[in-house]
Amino acid sequence: TEVTKIIKDNNVGSVPVCDGQRVVGIVTDRDIVLRGIAMDKDINTLKAKDVMTAKVTTVDSNSDVNSASNIMAEKQIRRLPVVDGNNLVGIVSIGDIAVRNNLQDNAGDALSDISKPSNSLF
Repeated sequence: TEVTKIIKDNNVGSVPVCDGQRVVGIVTDRDIVLRGIAMDKDINTLKAKDVMTAKVTTVDSNSDVNSASNIMAEKQIRRLPVVDGNNLVGIVSIGDIAVRNNLQDNAGDALSDISKPSNSLF
């Protein structure tokens, strides 16, 4: 299907399903396996609506990363569509947040190391 091709070609784990710019569902690689292949459905005839999760949790584009990660933890989801009003503007993944937090931790560690007085100078 088109969704499977998008996931494979772009090396992503999910694809939002939109009506215009409004998110109406999300299809994950897991959805394709559990709701498609495992149910003995022909993957070549599957439609997004056949396997998508229709009740999509989203986060507002003005929300901070901590809010997004809290939503993901609470809902036990790995990918979260980002919306401005009702319009899709992106997707944040748990990997995106982990990388961001790791970079912040590394920067914080570097700043702490830089800020420590050096005993060798005195």
